[in-house]
Amino acid sequence: MGRRSIGFGLRTAGLSAAFLALAACSPQAQTANATQSSNAPAEASVHPVSGLSVIPLTVTSGNTVHRFQAELADTPAAQQRGLMFRTELGPNEGMIFPSNPQTARSFWMKNTPLPLDIIFIGPDRRILNIAAETPPYTEESVSSEGITSGVLELIGGRAAELGLEPGDKVDW
Repeated sequence: MGRRSIGFGLRTAGLSAAFLALAACSPQAQTANATQSSNAPAEASVHPVSGLSVIPLTVTSGNTVHRFQAELADTPAAQQRGLMFRTELGPNEGMIFPSNPQTARSFWMKNTPLPLDIIFIGPDRRILNIAAETPPYTEESVSSEGITSGVLELIGGRAAELGLEPGDKVDW
């Protein structure tokens, strides 16, 4: 009886596999698969240094949309480390620190050799305030001017270079 059940299961599995193979070759299945692939969200890449997911982030300033690739610091450990010890950050790279729960935030630059623009983002995803070109290695805190939904760090001077200012919309 056991062999018979196994044999039946193998024949059924074989027929199922054959049916699936034929169905996959049909034009309708190919169209459905192509549609699913094009509508599927793109997988986030992983940053080679931090190991964090890299996600698209935009800042809309007036009619201009600035696009960045942001490392997602979404765990307490990742947020504590931030960009410490990093010696390079490209002009369209950054790190986003989601606030969960939403709260006022303070940051410092201990063990951070790069000057950074620290951009505090309100619950409405608009820039609250910017701590521009924070000096490397300082333990002096910079703080949000209210409750944040996140904080974005960019290389120092980039916010001014792009004309980013309070009220601009940030999406990630």
